[in-house]
Amino acid sequence: MSAILQKNNQKNTIAVLDGVRALACLSVIAFHISLISISTKLWQPYPSAGFLTSAVAMQGGSGVTLFFVLSGFLLFLPFAKALLFERDWPSIRRFYLRRILRIWPAYYLTLLLIVLFIAPEWLHADHLSSLGFFLTFFMDSSKSTFQQLNGPFWTLAIEWQYYMLLPLIALALRFIVAHGPIKRRWWLLVACLGILMAWGIFSRFLGTYLVQHPNVTLLLPRSVLNVILFFVFGMDGKFMEDFAVGMLVSGFFVLAQQQSPKNTLYWLGEKARRYCYWLWGTGIVVLTFMTVWNGNERFPAIPFLIPLTEAYNWFSEWGLSLGFGLCIMGLLFGTFQLKRLIEWGPLRWIGLISFSMYMWHLPLLNLFTRFLTPYSPAIPDGIEYLLYWLFVALIVIPIAYILYRLIEQPGVKLGERLWQRWQSKPQVERHESKPEEEPERSMQPSLSKAAARQQ
Repeated sequence: MSAILQKNNQKNTIAVLDGVRALACLSVIAFHISLISISTKLWQPYPSAGFLTSAVAMQGGSGVTLFFVLSGFLLFLPFAKALLFERDWPSIRRFYLRRILRIWPAYYLTLLLIVLFIAPEWLHADHLSSLGFFLTFFMDSSKSTFQQLNGPFWTLAIEWQYYMLLPLIALALRFIVAHGPIKRRWWLLVACLGILMAWGIFSRFLGTYLVQHPNVTLLLPRSVLNVILFFVFGMDGKFMEDFAVGMLVSGFFVLAQQQSPKNTLYWLGEKARRYCYWLWGTGIVVLTFMTVWNGNERFPAIPFLIPLTEAYNWFSEWGLSLGFGLCIMGLLFGTFQLKRLIEWGPLRWIGLISFSMYMWHLPLLNLFTRFLTPYSPAIPDGIEYLLYWLFVALIVIPIAYILYRLIEQPGVKLGERLWQRWQSKPQVERHESKPEEEPERSMQPSLSKAAARQQ
């Protein structure tokens, strides 16, 4: 574990975000264990259980929102540096190469194993067309595949579609933002990301309405409208408000970190460091309110929130992402005391293997439920609940670690090797055509590798 963490530190990663990623994964696992526990009558939510307990237990799925915010933050970082401080524009080829080799090997292997050994019915002729949505990362856009085969898969479709769009979004922002002084760039970036958030909320409202009213046309033939919905909404939206919040936090982080005479807004970082506990605390307050609101949407118990039940479906992702964004800002600029628990080694280690954990935990938990069900009447409820977490610790986490070492890490290393090869090949050809530049030949490869590491 320590070797993996040390290697990860050498890549200039932000240590505290490894812990945040682990919390996101563990919260989703807790949510699914809660759902399994309800289905097996291990416990029942409100009114059998208290309202707050029920609300917290059913809010674990918001870990997906946290994953989206983290993706928006981390993947936008190099683009934010280029937009705000005229750094070299990140290589789009490298971006796509790294995303492909980070996601495809583990995902397609997981899909293959699940279809072969857990859900072989998906190989039947009547399922093959639906299986194509999983192969092309559009399993979030069809009723036949949404939350099917493996529940968490639909969120990977959202992530993948964001990966494909992000360089295009960044290029559009470059056209608008990358001009003038830093202060002007920053506020233009804030305005553009605000528009992205508004689009996320509006598309969620309109898309939900159109999915619920299949005969509405909006001046277009419904068949054409369905194709548009397939790509821009799917079954539950594309969560652009979540990614946009992460991108906004990313831009703020870059702005506050750069100590440059041109950066007249550097003082924002000092303010964030001074008020890190307020940022963290405000985020927790927002998340608490969203948890209560979600609980009341499921179990109406608070009268003044009942009229706002429908509005939760439209604004929930935005509210949750804002809460998570504030907490992340508090951690990024926070003190050692604030970060210490989140940077705890075992938690960061779980964060590093969280991708495989996320994909495999639900199929494995479902298999464990089938095994446990015959013995369930003789096991006390509290013990049975703990057995699920013991299963996660002894089976799910080791399997995730094995997949991380055998599949994920080699995929990442392959991407870096391919990129280095692409970088060096044109330079070798140039030097071979200019043999008189012998002194530069020995210097150029080292310079190109340093430049590649900075991208």
